[in-house]
Amino acid sequence: MASVEMSLARVREALDRAVTRRLVEVNVAREVTIPRNLRKAERRTKAMVPPWNLAEVSAFVCAVKDDRLCAAFLLSLMGVRPAEICGMRWADVDLGRAILAGTRTRTLTSNRFVVEKDAKSLAGERQLPLPDLVGEALAGFKATQMAEKLAAGERYVLVDRLGRALNGRQLRERAYQVVAENALRRVRLYDARASCFT
Repeated sequence: MASVEMSLARVREALDRAVTRRLVEVNVAREVTIPRNLRKAERRTKAMVPPWNLAEVSAFVCAVKDDRLCAAFLLSLMGVRPAEICGMRWADVDLGRAILAGTRTRTLTSNRFVVEKDAKSLAGERQLPLPDLVGEALAGFKATQMAEKLAAGERYVLVDRLGRALNGRQLRERAYQVVAENALRRVRLYDARASCFT
């Protein structure tokens, strides 16, 4: 059902643009709705994977402590969405005041196109306190980036060794690799944010 909803949203967007450009008179996709009973039925049958418990979070934190992307993984445990981690810039991180401001997302669509946009909602435009562990990981990651001599200019927080911004798929793949290597229960990186991070 989620893929149907996403497809419908994309068709609506495309037809909205066509209406704006006067290519069509009306957006007929605006009249299409997915019946509520189908949505409920899908939710009932969908297997819910519970988030990590405290012991699993601790095991994951230990597993990623020496990983290059440790800071990104710790941010995901704080409730930051993968798309927000990918869209984060160093200007959004105030290590001195231990504050993180999330204002933009960076997503990969159709496994080919990177789309950067403002946060999904006003709730996404928030400031979060940085726990010492996460702040230290971010400071270490920034030092690593400087040592790798990134090209000058506006820098994303989540980049590879050559300064290229990483996308959510790359972040997820690395997280799942760490999970597999350490025999941890696999949960979606997006769902890891529902875990308790203390």
